[in-house]
This record gives sequence, C-alpha cells and structure tokens, in this order.
Amino acid sequence: MSDSVAGRVHRVVHPIEVESYRRMRARLDTSHFPPLTRAVVERVVHSAADLDYATDLVMDEGELARAHAALHAGAPVVVDVEMVAAGITRRETVCRLRDAKAGPGLTRSAHAIRLAYEQVGPGALWVIGNAPTALEELLTLDADPVLVIGLPVGFVGAVESKAALRESGLPAVSNVSEKGGSAVASAALNALLYHPTSPSEETS
Repeated sequence: MSDSVAGRVHRVVHPIEVESYRRMRARLDTSHFPPLTRAVVERVVHSAADLDYATDLVMDEGELARAHAALHAGAPVVVDVEMVAAGITRRETVCRLRDAKAGPGLTRSAHAIRLAYEQVGPGALWVIGNAPTALEELLTLDADPVLVIGLPVGFVGAVESKAALRESGLPAVSNVSEKGGSAVASAALNALLYHPTSPSEETS
C-alpha cells in the first residue's frame, strides 16, 4: 500500500511555498472556512495566484470529508486530461483521452470519460479541469462519484456545465465563473491528498 493510500502523503514543503502561503494569508483571511474547505480554497488560490477563487468556489465540508476518507482509502482518481494528471504527482490517476475518438455528437473528451467510467466503475473521484463536454458527459452516466472536482475553463460551456454539476446534487467542488483549468483542478485534489488524516498530523 502506498503512502498516499495509507493516508500519509509525506511532503517536504519548499521554503518558497511556505513564504507564498504566508503572503497569501496576509492578504486573504481563510480562518472562517472549515478545515477541508480552507485547504481547497488556499491551494487553488495559491496555484492560480488569484484571490477571487475564495468567493468563486462552491463546495460542502461534509462532502469533502467523505471524499477525503475515500481518497485516502484508495478510491480511484480519474482525470480528463494529462495536464491534470501531471499536477497530481503523488497519486496514480486514470486518463483515457489518448484512447478516445470523437464521433457524431460526441467530443473526444466526452468519449474519454465514457472509457474511464467503463474502467473504474462507481465510487471514483473525478477531476475535470479542461473540457466542459467531459463534465457534461459525466453527468449523463450513473457514475455514483465520491466527488466531482468540476473546474473546466472557457467562455463556451464552462459556466453552464458547472451550474449543471451543482444542480445535479452530486458531491462536488465547482466554481461560478468561466475560470478554471488543469492547474486549479489538480490543486483541489492535492488539497485533499495532502490534508492530514488525523489531528496529530495537523501542521500550521
């Protein structure tokens, strides 16, 4: 069992990251957020250097807690593109984009989501940071996800797909605006991956 599956992702935090977080917290008060929500907000803001994510992101602490437990128990992680996978450096992920093909009424990104679902089945964490059509396709499947991190970016379809995710009632991390992308999607997953699994592991 890997360290990440065991719930112990040991990281050596670079001094630049420590200083970056210090400066971010000097400009953004996140103390009112519950622990996992705070972790996600801070890591997303840090990844994008965009303080507006603090009010743009939408999530529920209880859903994050269940996803955190499942993630550290070894639930599979599915991503829509390799760039998201590249940002999740301490956990294996499933990405089927290279195997996917576009067809009538079906984008390559959407087909990749179908292929990934066929591979992993229900109970996965889905991390979508690129294509709105990937998120739209996921919502048509009976995927029973532990969590959907739905942060696709763009002026066409991104806002609508994220609104549909929230309306679906699925456990999710999303945002209201057109913003998003691979870096922030992987950051949201990493926030759960790096967050301690017990109070004794908490760090300042």
